[in-house]
Amino acid sequence: MKLFPKVCSVVLQIAVTVTFATPVLAEIVNINLLQLNDIYEITPVEGGTRGGLARVATLRQQLYKENPRTYTILAGDAFSPSALGTAKINGIPLAGQQMVAVMNTLGFDYATFGNHEFDLPENLFYQRLQESRFRWISSNVSDRKGQPFKGVPRSLVFNVKGDRGAVVRVGLIGVTLNSNRSGYASYTDPIATAKQQVQALKGKVDIIVAITHLPIESDRLLAETVPEIDIIIGGHEHENIQQWRGRDFTPIFKADANARTVYVHKLSYDTIGHNLQINSRLIPITDKIPDEPKTAKVVKEWLERGYQAFRASGFEPEQKIAKIPDALDGLESSVRNKSTKLTELIASAMLKEVPNADLAIFNSGSIRIDDVIPAGAITQYDVIRILPFGGKVVAVEMNGVLLKRVLDRGQVNKGSGGYLQTAKVTQQSNSGNWLINGKPLDFKQTYKVAINDFLLSGKEQGLDFLNLQQVGIKLIAEKRDIRFVVIDELKNQPTVKLKPVLRDYL
Repeated sequence: MKLFPKVCSVVLQIAVTVTFATPVLAEIVNINLLQLNDIYEITPVEGGTRGGLARVATLRQQLYKENPRTYTILAGDAFSPSALGTAKINGIPLAGQQMVAVMNTLGFDYATFGNHEFDLPENLFYQRLQESRFRWISSNVSDRKGQPFKGVPRSLVFNVKGDRGAVVRVGLIGVTLNSNRSGYASYTDPIATAKQQVQALKGKVDIIVAITHLPIESDRLLAETVPEIDIIIGGHEHENIQQWRGRDFTPIFKADANARTVYVHKLSYDTIGHNLQINSRLIPITDKIPDEPKTAKVVKEWLERGYQAFRASGFEPEQKIAKIPDALDGLESSVRNKSTKLTELIASAMLKEVPNADLAIFNSGSIRIDDVIPAGAITQYDVIRILPFGGKVVAVEMNGVLLKRVLDRGQVNKGSGGYLQTAKVTQQSNSGNWLINGKPLDFKQTYKVAINDFLLSGKEQGLDFLNLQQVGIKLIAEKRDIRFVVIDELKNQPTVKLKPVLRDYL
């Protein structure tokens, strides 16, 4: 039986009593679940003020010292996407290798897949699973034959032993949304599958925890459909959420991406009354929390490996390019819905790369930093973090009919990575008509467009028609990697130039 959970603010102390369920061994068992989700950076973000897995490791040690029944859980997304993960060593990208190594050192216990785990090629995905010293669980994602991935159970039960010998059985299930599909992964419906797995656990466990990587709407449906679940630990939205849904008021929790915050869930199980009480607290990870030395050492080693790989590709990642006067907002919630100083900077750089271009277009999903770069020094690595996948700036000629179709679809894609960022383009609020350089878009005119090469692949949402085989578009020239273009744009900004200095982690 669940008791209504109490959600508190930041606190670090946790009680340490223990429990299990026979009259002879009756006691209260306290269990800590440390929750993270959507972690793409091993180092701090927001100019070093928030996040950082070495700081999370310190928190984990504090919790474990107070209560050894502490378990660290990932609710999806770690292998990809990250800037460091794109660094190639001997031609092979790190592709989450650095993340698994740090997670191993930090002391993760359990994880379920996020949609971005399947960004990886099949061979690298399996390598990451083999490298993981923590347990992956997936109830609804399988290999191409519909079989569980090797070593990844559909559900898992672990026993928590109390001080007086009582044992509380905790059942875990894990479900993931059907997104970022790859040829080597297959999915079943997450809600129906969760219901089946919970039914199979009935009578075998005392507590059921669902680790999910689903949209919040699906988490709500899960709580309403499968009331036997005691707590839903989720991810995917990148921002903290706490809700209660269903007839039993099942709690749903999500922390902020990149360990800006974590959740600590204190579960107290009464083995006499078979009652569960949940006390959950959202804890900001800030520079007030010191690094745990062992984890910090591993972070530093992987950062240097990545930097060496970037140097081999012509970058100087630690080089400070300039001092920017204003913060650059690269948060997904911003760039996928509106223009920001960062998107304007990128579009401006593209215009300069394509002389006499009438306009510039790029997809907001190419920006992966999900962070705000504060005013002050900006480095080449910051640019790599902004645009980790790189790609060339391309000059094309596009007729007005196709251009309108592209711009219209970009607006339909608002809120997703297919939302288009532009320069020299405006839309009239009253009529919805497009203006190019302040003049109405002319169907009979051919426009010179600076565009990123990914958009010409036809792989962006709803923009499959945008490719070089399409009538109305013609390739003029392929230019440089967009990251070098943006670096040059920053160097040419009217700001104070800075000498190259190593970052604090190196």
